[in-house]
Amino acid sequence: MYVNRKNNTVPEAITAKFALQLLKEGNFRFVNNLKKDHDLLQMVNETKDGQQPFAAVLSCMDSRTSSELVFDQGLGDIFSIRIAGNIVTQHILGSLEYATAVAGAKLVLVLGHTGCGAVKGACDNVHMGHLTTLLQRIQPAIQQEDTVTDNRTGSNTVFVNKVAEQHVKNTVQQITEQSTIIKEQVDKGDLAIVPAMYDVATGKVRFYE
Repeated sequence: MYVNRKNNTVPEAITAKFALQLLKEGNFRFVNNLKKDHDLLQMVNETKDGQQPFAAVLSCMDSRTSSELVFDQGLGDIFSIRIAGNIVTQHILGSLEYATAVAGAKLVLVLGHTGCGAVKGACDNVHMGHLTTLLQRIQPAIQQEDTVTDNRTGSNTVFVNKVAEQHVKNTVQQITEQSTIIKEQVDKGDLAIVPAMYDVATGKVRFYE
């Protein structure tokens, strides 16, 4: 573990750059089936009095994209914030502000994924209850993605994945634009926000630094 669980502090050595490296190394282990032997009961005991995760991951609720598994992390290592389409809302921003400004996480990773159902729904302009307003937040990425000119629908895998990639980059921008608390940390160099894409076919994460 990289967190000092005895006094619940993130070691000073864990910078934003180092936090990103920890996630990269974790994904490498995941893809190559080299997962650490996590003693979960020991982690429960070590974190019972508090937590200090080194990163916060905003990802989709897709059942294949569990951040703890994808990055081979244990209890107390990362904040995992999940919502369909990895969109930004006021509540998501509040959670990220807590994770960084209060709890001391050094990195925010916005993780999209291939074959995203929410992105497919947005591409097909689906209207269904409360899902309608959620999918509308993905529409800007659809308009911005102009390299695919034919079959711009949810049935076109290439188009869907290109929109998903644009959307995670938009989400990173929205976070800094809508949260002065997070932007101040980024400007000071205390925090980094990185977009990334998870490939559901390979398990690999592509980081856009």
